[in-house]
Amino acid sequence: MNANNSLLDNSLLTNAVSLEGALPSPRVIGTVKGPGETGNQYVFITADNRSVKIGEFVFYEVVTPERESALQILGKISARCLIDHLPDRIFADTEISPEAIAALVGFTYNNPEIYEITVDVVGYFDPNLGFMNPRRTPNPGAKVYLADDAMLRRVLNKKQPGEVGAAHIGSLLLRESDVPVALDVKELVSTHMAILAGTGSGKSYTAGVLIEELLLPHNRAAVLIFDPHGEYHTLAEMRGHPAFQGSDGYTPKVKILTPEAIRIRVSSLDYYDIVTLLPDMSDRQQSILNKAYRLLQRHKQGEYRWGIQDLIAAVREADMQVDEEGNEKSGSSAPALEWKLERLERSQYFHTFEHTVAPRDLFEPGQVTVLQMNEISQEEQQVICAAVLRQSNQARMNTQRELIQPDDENFLPYPVFIIVEEAHRFAPAHEPSRCKAVLRTILSEGRKFGLGMGLITQRPGKIDSDVLSQCMSQFIMRIVNPVDQESLKYGVEAAGRDLLKELPALTKGQIIVAGACVNTPVLCKVRQRLTKHGGETLNAPEMWQQHFQAHHARDRQIQQAPVAGRPRSQTVRGVSIE
Repeated sequence: MNANNSLLDNSLLTNAVSLEGALPSPRVIGTVKGPGETGNQYVFITADNRSVKIGEFVFYEVVTPERESALQILGKISARCLIDHLPDRIFADTEISPEAIAALVGFTYNNPEIYEITVDVVGYFDPNLGFMNPRRTPNPGAKVYLADDAMLRRVLNKKQPGEVGAAHIGSLLLRESDVPVALDVKELVSTHMAILAGTGSGKSYTAGVLIEELLLPHNRAAVLIFDPHGEYHTLAEMRGHPAFQGSDGYTPKVKILTPEAIRIRVSSLDYYDIVTLLPDMSDRQQSILNKAYRLLQRHKQGEYRWGIQDLIAAVREADMQVDEEGNEKSGSSAPALEWKLERLERSQYFHTFEHTVAPRDLFEPGQVTVLQMNEISQEEQQVICAAVLRQSNQARMNTQRELIQPDDENFLPYPVFIIVEEAHRFAPAHEPSRCKAVLRTILSEGRKFGLGMGLITQRPGKIDSDVLSQCMSQFIMRIVNPVDQESLKYGVEAAGRDLLKELPALTKGQIIVAGACVNTPVLCKVRQRLTKHGGETLNAPEMWQQHFQAHHARDRQIQQAPVAGRPRSQTVRGVSIE
């Protein structure tokens, strides 16, 4: 073992290499004590308190006969423990410096505290295969080095900032210098992603940064956003913004559909969509509607457009019953069902012919479409979302299978990415939802047809577990709710239990990035947005002050105006105002 250690130490001195050539030797921060509790861990001893934060990257080196240079085996610090320090009595007297007392008794170490650090092995980086675990733990006595910025820039990101298919989301949180974190857009949009964060943690801000990256000239993605709160309208600032201009004249398109502009063709709805839109349906009414819908599908087969009046006619046909003598008679439920359908016909969102959310209109490379639904009821939001997702999924499948022609409104010859805000509303864990089934279908099969999903929620504990588990890239921000924290332990295992322990301590704009879009989970600080954030919290005290000052100035003007016989007090709507 001593010979091996000597060989290893000599190799560390002679084989310090980096991306662009020889660099100064990496900094030694500790010495290996032995293996950890699991086969993928080791423990080292250090007195360097500042360099051993949870989530920090370190490495040891292994010399192999088949390689000219040593393998640098990267690891991530997962736990730390203080194992030796000055006597507690020294720290009890607040008037005397512990260092002074230590010097008096002959204790001359600069760093008297000793720490035991646990490291989870990530592996060595292969440019073609990613991280490979050599299954060779370090020998006791081997040196542990702090990974330098150049090494981390090379091995953490599958893509480098500015490359085609890269999304520069921010920088490594634990480094004062700028170590960029760039995501692999191909993996992000094909294997789906989730942004999970508590209220006020910056989830919509992070989503805005991601959308900006997708619309930059080196990506030019086709993106659709379901926006229940109207927070993404500020993305319109990308139009004409110099950062988004391409050398070939490219500039992103931003299409914002306000609630007044949203129109859904009734024939694009299925039976359950219509039931959701009709309140208080009895079993008899649902049975008649089901028969009517099937009759209509049979009569109008191959036709795109049928309306509420066609459905009402089908209801009358379905309600006719044959009595024992062979005569037809009408039931009592049909009139009430017809009344509900006529009420639906008056909705501003569902029409016989108008359809503003066809895939051809929503998607285009280099375009982001924002579907604002902040003035639409929850039931109507569910149906609109389900109808759009279902049609988009069918469009990608049929286009991929060459079943439709380029002049069809469903012709979609390129991959698309759809972001759903407040995803726990559309795919709740223990409640029925119109969107849940279609979301499950897209998340499980959309990868084959180039339809990616991004889910954003502040309540991961309330979102359907099957839906969440299909998101292979995760962005996790500060979460303090114990139920939500517990759900993450089983729904997003890629992040690692050690990093999930950091969730309550994260501040606004700090995230854990894990999954298919990065080589290994990292703590990241989100970069500043290029466009204005549309979801800022209102500053209530400041607005109160402004309102008071404005009214106070107006009242003084009224009091100073020369009005004869003006009374000292007025009564407005029964309230006396002095």
